[in-house]
Amino acid sequence: MAKIELGYLLLVLLVTKLCTQLAIAASPVKLLPGFKGPLPFELETGYIGVDDSEDTQLFYYFIKSESNPESDPILLWITGGPGCSALSGLIYEIGPITFEPVEYNGSLPTMILNPYSWTKVASIIFLDLPVGTGFSYARTPAALQSSNLQASDQAYEFLYRWFLDHPEFLKNPLYVAGDSYSGMLVPIITQIIETKNEMGIKPFMDLKGYLLGNPSTFKGEKNYEIPFVYGMGLISDELYESLKRNCKGVYQNTDPSNTQCLQDVQTFQELLKRINNPHILEPNCQFASPKPHLLFGQKRSLNVKFHQLNNPQQLPALKCRNDWYILSSHWADDSQVREALHIRKGTIGKWVRCASLQYQKTVMSSIPYHANLSAKGYRSLIYSGDHDKVVTFLSTQAWIKSLNYSIVDDWRPWIVDNQVAGYTRSYSNRMTFVTVKGAGHTAPEYKPRECLAMLKRWMSYKPL
Repeated sequence: MAKIELGYLLLVLLVTKLCTQLAIAASPVKLLPGFKGPLPFELETGYIGVDDSEDTQLFYYFIKSESNPESDPILLWITGGPGCSALSGLIYEIGPITFEPVEYNGSLPTMILNPYSWTKVASIIFLDLPVGTGFSYARTPAALQSSNLQASDQAYEFLYRWFLDHPEFLKNPLYVAGDSYSGMLVPIITQIIETKNEMGIKPFMDLKGYLLGNPSTFKGEKNYEIPFVYGMGLISDELYESLKRNCKGVYQNTDPSNTQCLQDVQTFQELLKRINNPHILEPNCQFASPKPHLLFGQKRSLNVKFHQLNNPQQLPALKCRNDWYILSSHWADDSQVREALHIRKGTIGKWVRCASLQYQKTVMSSIPYHANLSAKGYRSLIYSGDHDKVVTFLSTQAWIKSLNYSIVDDWRPWIVDNQVAGYTRSYSNRMTFVTVKGAGHTAPEYKPRECLAMLKRWMSYKPL
C-alpha cells in the first residue's frame, strides 16, 4: 500500500513539473549580437503561458540586480502605449544596455552599456504586456483580445507562475512600475497582488508599492494641457483668458454649440501644432509609428506622440531621436538576435516597437485604485518629466491632490551633483511626487543620472 501511495505521489510531482515546464520557458542569455563580449549582467528571457488554455504567451526579459540580487527589490516593468514593447523601456529608459546613438548604416546596431541602469539597485522583469506587445503572442484569435482588466489579471498570473519558477526571489521586496499609459495598468495590477495576498493565495508576494512616470490616469487630464502651455509661455495671456472664459476649463469634447470655445481651441491647436508633445523644448521630427490608438478621445495617438521626439543634447550624433528608436526595429528583426533571445520561430512577424492591439479600454480612471492602495498603506513614487505635454505634471498633481492626504514634506528642490534635479512633495499616504527638471514624457530617457539617484533614494527609504 505504501509503495502504491509513494508511486502516486511521484507521478503527481512529475505531472506538476511537466505542466510547469509547459507554462514557463526560460533561458539564460550570455551574448547579444551587437554587444562586444559576454554580457556583464545576468539576463534571462522566456515565455509564460497564462489563462487556462495558455493560449496567451507573455514574453519577458529578466535582469538581475548588479548589486545584491539576493535582497534587492524586484521591479515588474510595464511600458506604456498600450502596446509599446518592454524592450523599449529596457533599451531607452532604465535597462543596463542601449544602442550607440548613431544613424542606421545597414549593419547590425552596436550596443553599449548604460551606466545609469536601474538594475544597479533592483532586479527587473520587463514584461511585454498586453498580449500582442513586443514578442508576446496569442495562439488563437480569441486570445489576442485584451482589455485593462484582462491584461492586469494576466500580469498577476504571469507573476504567480514566474515566482513558482523563481522561488528564491519570493523574499525580495516587490514593486510594480511603468510609465505613460501604464498609469492605467500598474495600480490595477498592484491591487490584484494585494487582494490575492490578503486572500492567502500562495506564493505570497512581498508587495511594497508601485512607481509611475508621467502616468495616464483619468479622462480629464488633457484639460490641464492648456494651463501647462500657458505656464510655459507658448500662448498669449489674451488667448488663455479667453479659453478659460469660454470653455470653463473643459477643452475636450466641447459642446458643439459653444462656438467661441471651439474657435479658441482651434486657435490653440494651430499655435501648438509644431510643438513636440513629449518634450516641448525639442524640435519636432518625422515619426515612424503604427496605427494610432485614441487615448480618451484624442485625435492624435499617444503612440504617435511617443515617436516624435527629436535630438536632445545627449544624442549629438543624431538628427532625430527617432533615428535612435529605429535601431531597435532593425536589431529585434535580426535572425541572430531572435535566436539569442530564444524567440519562438513563426510566432510573430516584424517586430514593432509600439504595436496596434485588439484592446478595449474598459477602465477610464485609475484614481480609485490609487485611493485603495493608499488606504492599505502601500508606498508609491509618482514622477513627472516637467516638459512633457502628453501627460503634464499639472494633471498628475491634480489627481494626487484629489486623494486628499496631508502633506508631510512640502514642496522643495531635490539635488543631484549639487544641482537642482527637480522638485518633490510627500504625503501622509506614503506617496512621493517628484518632478524631473528638463525631462520629457519618459523621464529616465532624458535625465538618466537624476532618475537613478531618485530611485536609489526612494528604494532606500531616504528623503529625495
